[in-house]
Amino acid sequence: MSHLATLINDLALILICAGVMTLLFKKLKQPLVLGYVVAGFLASPHMPYTPSVMDTANIQTWADIGVIFLLFALGLEFSFKKIVKVGGAAIIAACTIIFCMILLGIAVGTGFGWQRMDSIFLGGMIAMSSTTIIYKAFDDLGMRKKQFTGLVLSVLILEDILAIVLMVMLSTMAVRHNFEGTEMLESIGKLLFFLILWFVVGIYLIPELLKRCRKLMSEETLLIVSLGLCFGMVVMAARTGFSAAFGAFIMGSILAETVEAESIERLVKPVKDLFGAVFFVSVGMMVDPSMIVEYALPIIVITLAVILGQSLFGTLGVLLSGQPLKTAMQCGFSLTQIGEFAFIIASLGVSLHVTSDFLYPIVVAVSVITTFLTPYMIRLAEPASGFVDKHLPARWVDFLTRYASGSQTMNHESLWKKFIFALTRITIVYSIVSIAVIALSFRFLVPLFLENLPGIWGKLLAALVIILFIAPFLRAIMIKKNHSVEFVTLWNDSRGNRAPLVATIVIRILIAVSFVMFVIAGLFEISVGLLLGVAVLLVTMMILSRQLKKQSIMIERKFFQNLRYRDMRAEYMGEKKPEYAGRLLSRDLHLTDFVVPGESVWAGQTLAELNLGKQYGVHVVSILRGRKRINIPGASVRLFPEDKIQVIATDEELNLFGAEMEKAAALETDVVEKSEMILRQFRVDSHSAFLGKTIRESGIREQYHCLIVGVERGEEALHAPDSHEPFMEDDVVWVVGENADVYKLVGQKNENVDME
Repeated sequence: MSHLATLINDLALILICAGVMTLLFKKLKQPLVLGYVVAGFLASPHMPYTPSVMDTANIQTWADIGVIFLLFALGLEFSFKKIVKVGGAAIIAACTIIFCMILLGIAVGTGFGWQRMDSIFLGGMIAMSSTTIIYKAFDDLGMRKKQFTGLVLSVLILEDILAIVLMVMLSTMAVRHNFEGTEMLESIGKLLFFLILWFVVGIYLIPELLKRCRKLMSEETLLIVSLGLCFGMVVMAARTGFSAAFGAFIMGSILAETVEAESIERLVKPVKDLFGAVFFVSVGMMVDPSMIVEYALPIIVITLAVILGQSLFGTLGVLLSGQPLKTAMQCGFSLTQIGEFAFIIASLGVSLHVTSDFLYPIVVAVSVITTFLTPYMIRLAEPASGFVDKHLPARWVDFLTRYASGSQTMNHESLWKKFIFALTRITIVYSIVSIAVIALSFRFLVPLFLENLPGIWGKLLAALVIILFIAPFLRAIMIKKNHSVEFVTLWNDSRGNRAPLVATIVIRILIAVSFVMFVIAGLFEISVGLLLGVAVLLVTMMILSRQLKKQSIMIERKFFQNLRYRDMRAEYMGEKKPEYAGRLLSRDLHLTDFVVPGESVWAGQTLAELNLGKQYGVHVVSILRGRKRINIPGASVRLFPEDKIQVIATDEELNLFGAEMEKAAALETDVVEKSEMILRQFRVDSHSAFLGKTIRESGIREQYHCLIVGVERGEEALHAPDSHEPFMEDDVVWVVGENADVYKLVGQKNENVDME
């Protein structure tokens, strides 16, 4: 009898329990996450009445892989451009909620006399609402299209990002056991450095790699390549002091900017579901029923803290962002639960051995309770806002109304603010890339050169190569935005602006000089004056070099092309409206898509024949035909069935155009009867007009729109006729066509056609 490995036995038990629980929870219309947790509870050693997992260490390894896949999948659904689009309201609300909930969690933990790390991790666990559970609740309640849900989902996007940052900070604090401000700033700076570096390098290289290998990419190859990139970034993140989950999320967010993102997400989903299920089952396995009974009071208190805290601070955060009271309360009441990230942060504390054993089961119990209460809290928001609105003092109501309306009108950015922000972004990004190039060069390149070219020549070559590598980035730091609209406007607007503008140029030149001095000083021992002179000379050459200018522009252009390629492709395929569509709204114009129905009488006509602009006031901007896009089509372009046309017009003109398109596609009442096809036969006699004529000469197809399917001649069987063969007397001709056309053919009295 063969012996199965313990891991296989344990995996079989886990998947069987998970399968049964998912079916049950699907039937009960509850989140599957809770079903996995219950399955883990049943398979755990704490449950004496059911079979138990034997080797929890192996299962923990699988659970760690599950966290990697969960964060990788989350990154694939996320896009860095979404942060820009969520707006200030979501940013203010998310930061307020997380900061206040962390303080509340620390206060609750301290109140129970728990250790400092337990209290801090508790604050992190209750700060994040569950994206999965809220999505499901909105779907079940039919609220996805309501106005406040968009803001809630934006807050959740930011919470997911901040959760990653929080995990990095918690792991740093746990490893160093240090809470000093300088240590925290150092870890945040390191996080931002690697985040920007990996994102910039990843967006520049990875989309280009996938684009060049597209012909070689089957589904299997794409899956293996994407998972290889994921785990490669996991290893890189771990070796630089970050968590594996952070690396998985970063690679997922980089791949989210590629055109293969949807395919990768679809391919990874089954793997993510499998390992994610193992992770959530492992969460349930750590729940000790006796510990839940022992810590019943903390569970109740933390549950109340989550519900009341998220309701209060969520409402406060949304109010601070300038939203009305009703919207703020709807958002706050929707966020009253904890879920996936609470489990992930809890498992992080367990793996780092910095949290107590009782904390994990408590958080799981709180998550289960708050998840079940989520739909009721969402429903409660509207009556609660009505109650508060009635009992709130009138001056408070007036103040909140003025605050909300005022915040929506303040959307002006000064030129100085816009200019300084752009300069800061450019300087930080290119400085980080330059630092990374210098660090890698000194780590790998310099030893190689010194080993093969000892003495001064090896150092000179190393210095030259490093400076050439960073030159395009240093030139961008010095020159970018010096001829921008903002710079020129500020320069011409006032003489007082000129000195600060010159100062920005000088500061950036000094930054570039500092980089060059650092490289030279790291390789040569020379005086400060000579070092400064050489650095200034090299920087001047960089500024004057036209080749370097071209190279710098090409690098930046390629980066932004890769960053925007997915959106550009979606616009080309008609899956997303172009950017200019939003600007038309201020002029009361709209860009709308219409599909030409297959039965439309417009199909086959040119734009000149239809004359849509003169008749209906609409202008055809683009025609999308399969994978082909025709922008600004000419008058001679024909419309075909199933063409998607994009038109610009006012609301009234679009309504009129849509109604006319429906009319053009409507079937006539007798069109069905008219189009019925019939088969008939007639005999060619001595008086027939077709006698002696060939099929081409007879005009049966051209004049009567009928088709000859066969001819019977004498004893011969029915055969397909030759188009050049003439009809003979007593031929029996079989024709097919529409009812009216056939009777028109055979009913010509003057033609003496015999109908059989």
